[in-house]
Amino acid sequence: MESRRDVLKYLAGAVGATACGLDGLEALAREAGSGGAKPNILCVVGEGLRWDELSATGNKLIKTPNLDRISREGCTFRNGFVVNALCLPSRATMLTGMYSHTTGAVSNVEGKIPARFPLVSDLLQQAGYETAFLGKSHIVGALMEHPWDYYFGFVGQADYYFPRITEGVKGKYEKAKLYPGEYVDTLLTRKAVEWLQQKRDKPFCMFLWFYAPHAPFFRPKDLVNDLNGVPIPKPKSFDENVENYKGKPRAVADADNKVGYSEVYSDDPRSLEELVKNHYVGVEDNDRNVGAVWQELERQGIAKDTAVLLSSDHGFFLGEHHFYDKRLMYEPSIRVPMMVRYPGRVKAGTTRDEMVLNLDMAPTLLDIAGVAPDTEMQGKSMMPLAEGKKVGWRKDWLYEYYEYPGFENVRPCRGVRTDRYKLIHFFVEPQEFELYDLKADPDEMNNLYGKAGYEEITARLKERLEALRRETKDTYEYKPTGLPLHPGVGGGAESNLVRQPK
Repeated sequence: MESRRDVLKYLAGAVGATACGLDGLEALAREAGSGGAKPNILCVVGEGLRWDELSATGNKLIKTPNLDRISREGCTFRNGFVVNALCLPSRATMLTGMYSHTTGAVSNVEGKIPARFPLVSDLLQQAGYETAFLGKSHIVGALMEHPWDYYFGFVGQADYYFPRITEGVKGKYEKAKLYPGEYVDTLLTRKAVEWLQQKRDKPFCMFLWFYAPHAPFFRPKDLVNDLNGVPIPKPKSFDENVENYKGKPRAVADADNKVGYSEVYSDDPRSLEELVKNHYVGVEDNDRNVGAVWQELERQGIAKDTAVLLSSDHGFFLGEHHFYDKRLMYEPSIRVPMMVRYPGRVKAGTTRDEMVLNLDMAPTLLDIAGVAPDTEMQGKSMMPLAEGKKVGWRKDWLYEYYEYPGFENVRPCRGVRTDRYKLIHFFVEPQEFELYDLKADPDEMNNLYGKAGYEEITARLKERLEALRRETKDTYEYKPTGLPLHPGVGGGAESNLVRQPK
């Protein structure tokens, strides 16, 4: 068999290195070196799944053996993040490899992906993959303008026990149907397994994107008593609200996403214990559903030929800073699990500490499939890291959040995070800043902005924030959502998010 180097030399001579590009040559070489076989791909996305909600990442209160398997048999990235901690924008970034400010899918209100931006699923389908999407996309149009080989999803949010779901085959979609009585993620998983059982002569890429534990959360009926009697530790920063967030911006103190408040009505948890236990139970249910998929892959003997990528649309506050939900640029909100399993290319039990982003997911899926990345994608494939290679990687990255006013009442912000420092800029007047030393203050309780001795690092991070905006071609101009400041007061819920008429 020809060596990989021989294949690269041949391809360079045949198509021209400058025309194909190194990434394209690498992808073609891998395909040629493997006899043209492509792996199946499973992309699992949690709803607010935190990086530390798995046994594999240190959680002692719940067991997640099926999610842990991805880590045990693959690579765990210890520093995974999202570039916009909100459902719709994050999911758009996963599918396009683009920043929110690039696509314009910047919030749950402004959430359409323009047709000029191809989805990673479109590119995989063009490369010979059967593609399936099951679950929550949240994208305007619910991705139904794309010709999925199989589709089972819903517009916006779902009802846990009375979901209304659209089914489609080969890009043709039926009228949405009510599925009463079956827990929504159980239903999604059942449909996923049924689709896997169909005969096919192509590799597949399945996107299985769960709904639980989205608020207001309802448990599966057999888990309603789970974690009863288990003590829930109080986060170190839980009582910051007692002193009205002393030393922090008013943008933080005025945010509505606090445990025990009622500004967001039914979405708001009434106690820390309720919040944490319900969230954990949702993760337990995610785990057993992934277990059902593993079981089917093993039954068919194709688990060894299937690559798995696991992540989440954002993290989730579980009482840190007295918060729930996400949006703010604090660690519980922006950190997510990121794991990739690919037998043959990724050594079992690999760990990496580089900062990887949801921006990197689309290029990674293409790399796994041996498909050259779209040249406009702003992320990078994580596969060289997962394979244990020494490669140049980002030292910092840009965060952005725009949905305001509206649910949770979190003011728009941008920020830059390095491996040690974080600068947050609330850029709507009155402008405010936060600066944290994550090594000395991992709980982000001591805002260093404006304090003596931090002038140089502050100036450097401000310069880097503007540089990152230029590098990512960020010319987006923030526009208010058109929603009232406290839309939840008086009986609303985030699932009913709509733009107010002008």
